[in-house]
Amino acid sequence: MDTSIHTSEAMVRRRAKRRAAERRFRAYGATAVALAIAALGALFASIIGNGYTAFQQTYIELEITYDPETLGLGEARDAAALSAANYPGVVKKAMRETFPEVTGRRAKRRLYGIVSSGASFILRERVLADPGLVGETRRVWVPADDDVDMLVKGHIDRDAPEAERRVKDDQIAWITRLERAGRIEKRFNTTFFTAGDSREPELAGVRGAAAGSFFTLLVTLALSFPIGVAAAVYLEEFAPTNRLTDLIEVNINNLAAVPSIIFGLLGLAVFINFFGLPRSAPLVGGLVLTLMTLPTIIIASRAALKSVPPSIREAALGMGASKMQTITHHVLPLAMPGMLTGTIIGMAQALGETAPLLMIGMVAFIVDVPGGLLDPSTALPVQIFLWADSPERAFIERTSAAIMVLLAFLITMNALAVVLRRRFERRW
Repeated sequence: MDTSIHTSEAMVRRRAKRRAAERRFRAYGATAVALAIAALGALFASIIGNGYTAFQQTYIELEITYDPETLGLGEARDAAALSAANYPGVVKKAMRETFPEVTGRRAKRRLYGIVSSGASFILRERVLADPGLVGETRRVWVPADDDVDMLVKGHIDRDAPEAERRVKDDQIAWITRLERAGRIEKRFNTTFFTAGDSREPELAGVRGAAAGSFFTLLVTLALSFPIGVAAAVYLEEFAPTNRLTDLIEVNINNLAAVPSIIFGLLGLAVFINFFGLPRSAPLVGGLVLTLMTLPTIIIASRAALKSVPPSIREAALGMGASKMQTITHHVLPLAMPGMLTGTIIGMAQALGETAPLLMIGMVAFIVDVPGGLLDPSTALPVQIFLWADSPERAFIERTSAAIMVLLAFLITMNALAVVLRRRFERRW
């Protein structure tokens, strides 16, 4: 055998050229992966850098006197009278007593603006819980206004010219006095996790949006999983091979690539305009997201069914099992891990969708936390969209924090899919 053809100078050059091309291709791939990781890291750093401070809220300590005259209470001390009392007046009186030198009308208005409007709600809840506070004096920590919160957190430069910041010089002087007296501090922002939406950033929270997303995904899971699995089983195990089934398969694959806003338009036309279901309801949102996630679940379920070896079916049929028994007792249990993985991925996709929910009215300003499938609600992605459009600097902070909460849910769901696959997957 002549080996000179493999050791000739031309062959050596070609082999070196091929190896150099392979090294370049690997370098290109490694560079692409590094750039993707760097971009993802920069994105996460930006989100976390802007949003981690939202998990803290600035509070101011006030010496509150629950004066019946200031509260506007007469002899009545029932719940209705206590609920309608003048709690903002009590807060303003406490601020005047803390800074008695402030006399001008505009100066007083700026003084009152240091404290959040939510302070009066805190006082009302305390009095309703303990009516014996009327006539007493207590020290109460109340949330600061969002501009004060941004100043204390360092997002507003105190040394900038007064015309370039929202907090005036006299307000900074009052805040500095409170800080030196130990009457301003930052605490964990429980309101962000326990409250619904609000026009005031310091009172806004994600609980309402999280509850809306939960009810929406509950409807989506209850409908998409059984329908998707049933459709996959029929197409893979029972449906004959003809033009009709080929058309169905092509349309399922095409629906997986349809823009999500199209499903929102479909939900608006069918579920709201035709069937008359309420707008902004998790039930409608779940129906729309079910239509959107069904192709993903069907495709994943069919792939899971195909991964089951034919010998499993043949053995069951050879032992006298019927077609249905073979599928329900042998094929489905083996394919279920892949089906669950596809379902979780589809649900994670549905959790992050915004466009279809905007079309069915879930973009409305909803303060109350929804308690059922028909209550008006919004969802986490839509809440992020609303906050991102708000002009206040504090809403930028809360937008990033809400994105962090949404990412935590998405990462958890995808991690669950990976765990299920590794835990139950069988390799043949």
